Amino acid sequence: MKIQVVVKASARVNKVEKKGEGIFHVWVNKPPEGGKANEAVLRALGEHLGIPPSRLRVVLGHKSKRKLVEY
Repeated sequence: MKIQVVVKASARVNKVEKKGEGIFHVWVNKPPEGGKANEAVLRALGEHLGIPPSRLRVVLGHKSKRKLVEY
C-alpha cells in the first residue's frame, strides 16, 4: 500500500495527522539533514499505523517535504 506524506521537519513535537484516504501530515523534531527527518517520519508513521518502521520505505521524495511511502 502506498500513502502520501507531507513532512514538516524541525517541529517542536512529533505528530501524525490523517488528512484523507492515504494522505498524512507528519511533524518531526529532527532536522532535514543526513536523512534524520526521513528516519523520524518512518518511526512516527509506523507507530501511528501500528506496524514496524522497518516495513516502511520512502519510494519518492527523499529530499522533498512531499513523499510517497510504501508498506
